[in-house]
Amino acid sequence: TMAAHDFNFLLATDSYKITHYKQYPPDVSKIYSYFECRRKKGSQFNEVVFFGLQYLLKKYLTGRIVTEDKIQEAKLFYQMHFKQTVFDEEGWRKILEKHDGRLPIRIKAVPEGKIIPRGNVLFTVENTDPSFFWLTNYIETMLVQMWYPITVATISREFKKILAKHLKATSGSLEGLNEKLHDFGYRGVSSQESAALGGAAHLVNFCGTDTVAGLLMAQRYYSCPMAGFSIPAAEHSTIISWGRSREKDAFEQVLDQFSSGPVSVVSDSYDIFNACKHIWGDKLKERVMERSQDSCLVIRPDSGDPAETLIEVIKILEDCFGCSKNSMGYKVLPSYLRIIQGDGIDLSSINEILQKLSEEGWSAENVLFGCGSALLQKLNRDTLSCAFKCSYVETNGKGMDVYKQPVTDPSKGSKRGRLSLRRNSGGFIETVERGAGKPEEDLLVTVFENGVLLREYSLDEIRKNARLRDLDLNTTMYNSEKELLGKHILNGLH
Repeated sequence: TMAAHDFNFLLATDSYKITHYKQYPPDVSKIYSYFECRRKKGSQFNEVVFFGLQYLLKKYLTGRIVTEDKIQEAKLFYQMHFKQTVFDEEGWRKILEKHDGRLPIRIKAVPEGKIIPRGNVLFTVENTDPSFFWLTNYIETMLVQMWYPITVATISREFKKILAKHLKATSGSLEGLNEKLHDFGYRGVSSQESAALGGAAHLVNFCGTDTVAGLLMAQRYYSCPMAGFSIPAAEHSTIISWGRSREKDAFEQVLDQFSSGPVSVVSDSYDIFNACKHIWGDKLKERVMERSQDSCLVIRPDSGDPAETLIEVIKILEDCFGCSKNSMGYKVLPSYLRIIQGDGIDLSSINEILQKLSEEGWSAENVLFGCGSALLQKLNRDTLSCAFKCSYVETNGKGMDVYKQPVTDPSKGSKRGRLSLRRNSGGFIETVERGAGKPEEDLLVTVFENGVLLREYSLDEIRKNARLRDLDLNTTMYNSEKELLGKHILNGLH
């Protein structure tokens, strides 16, 4: 099994939950709950990318996760924590004896990578053995941490929409879209596991990354041998260690060491404009010009106002190296020269930069972007209003639809009854409440039952599910999806 067996699942919940088995109505035999990203008026995100459940299930919930040692550890821990005996030792031992330590739980979920409008059910959880009704919401704490990969995958895809729109408008094609946004966020997240989850979520949409943890997660949990790519690149330490007077030598060293293949060089250690005009555009001009499209130099500004700096840099490079016009009439630097902006990038600044570039007559082909904190860290559970709520219970064999409806906040009202997700006759995805859905229409798939993972998704499948559609570009409709997106995106490949 893939479960991490040094991990004690009994200790992986909010501690108040271990007292809940005493609080449900007598004779309750089923608790059924669901997870959604609630609709919020005025939110910039109307739809979400479902991603990350498979990792949580494989790592933490699959197989024999309850053992006598873990029960004893939890019993002692909660005794000290609550200063009284409230831990359900007997209940957990029954799971051990009756189910060999496997969780009697069923989880049905949207296929990973699917794009679902806010306000719809994304997964449901229910107990499969009436004795263990309390398990359903015991695992809420862990399952709600799904908010993180879902939110990163969603934001990353919003970046992709913006990039696709500008790239199509200024170059006439979407070639290279998958490499346009590079994940620079490894050092900016809270932990190795956040880097893995966030890094992999970004790889649903793009294949540029330096976050190794995300690549490993895609490899180990989503059957993708190598999900993303990078190029040799300088950082400030490798430039400034030469001393201020030898910046040209530092640049030249990078060109020498990486003579084939693209290479990125941070050029703002002292004066980005001087570096572009006098070092790249003069002293090293011949060295730059002898490189090819496959071995291009990518210049990296890393400070100042992103849009202003980028426009000034691109104008200096045009003066030094010239440019040509593409089929859409936009200017493009020589193919051996590109720029990457990795500082100050978020959804609003990237749009502003691309807008200003096109107003100045430049194609989006000239630039790539790197993003760290806005992609992986400047977000929380409220970004997409992620919530897990109970909607159905069975007591004495009788079912009842339940819900919350706070008088102080109607937006926090919850769904009722057993839920299913369907595409209606108008083609729109909607949640059917109160058990009224038809099983054959249900888009939710049983992915986990009684300790066993029943359905696995590869990153390739997930990328296909998350690919951009015509309407994502906010431009005119094109003849066919293939023509619009180009094979490399449809396949989710580099």
